[in-house]
Amino acid sequence: MTGLVIKNTGSWYTVKTDSNQLVECKIKGNFRLKGIRSTNPVAVGDRVSIMPNQEGTAFITSIEDRKNYIIRKSSNLSKQSHIIAANVDQAFLVVTINRPVTSTTFIDRFLASAEAYRVPVVLLFNKTDALEDEEREYQQMMIDLYETVGYQCLAISAANGSGMDKVRELLAGKTTVLSGNSGVGKSTLINSLLPDVQLKTAEISDAHNAGTHTTTFSEMLELPEGGYIIDTPGIKGFGTFDIEPEELTSYFKEIFHFSKDCRFNNCTHTHEPGCAVLKAVEEHYIAQSRYLSYLNMLEDKEEGKYRS
Repeated sequence: MTGLVIKNTGSWYTVKTDSNQLVECKIKGNFRLKGIRSTNPVAVGDRVSIMPNQEGTAFITSIEDRKNYIIRKSSNLSKQSHIIAANVDQAFLVVTINRPVTSTTFIDRFLASAEAYRVPVVLLFNKTDALEDEEREYQQMMIDLYETVGYQCLAISAANGSGMDKVRELLAGKTTVLSGNSGVGKSTLINSLLPDVQLKTAEISDAHNAGTHTTTFSEMLELPEGGYIIDTPGIKGFGTFDIEPEELTSYFKEIFHFSKDCRFNNCTHTHEPGCAVLKAVEEHYIAQSRYLSYLNMLEDKEEGKYRS
């Protein structure tokens, strides 16, 4: 029997079978011994084979090959990864200029990781209804930056519905993973798209201007327009996994573009003479924030540890 993993609560997985049954499943014992260095060898979005048992539940016995996935380094086990979702058509990264502040480093790490696993990303700038004039200007600067790099950006307010028609249009018929820091409004966004779901939302802590986790597991929700949205727990940091330093350049679109003109083929774009990337940073063709994110990710490999 085969089906789609639509929910993962840590130890149990809900599988929607090809005959539309929902079956609660566990992983068969020896499954973890196949060298998958992950805290969750099975992810939401996986196609799996299951073997029903007498209790009315089932064991997951195998996973079909994935077309792609979004992965990050597990924050407490630096040698292991955590697969956020598998077999997705796109990712929506929800970011906020304030309450809470989403750092450019976090955005760039997510984008680079998505590039590495061939997942297109749309940036949703949420809570636009709550911005002061100065914050609105800063948001427009951010949108201009990421659109110039080649990413689609939308300014929305999940709370009052502004921009949500375009969001629905982009979601229709696709499997989309929704990600972002805690508190950026992912649950509010899903409640706006699917009023019947009514996910829990939480206030932002004034003391730390940070969100609290309201979603504690990943779940795939069917959309009326066709397709699925995958709701994931808010993440504080995005440690990249299994990206080699020499590959990193190609996951920053604009750095890759200029790197072709570097004097040396193995240029790291940190100090070498004749580096076209350093020249482009100096001349503001590459944003300083993006270049600093690139350097920050290069350090990951040297330090061998998770960075938020």
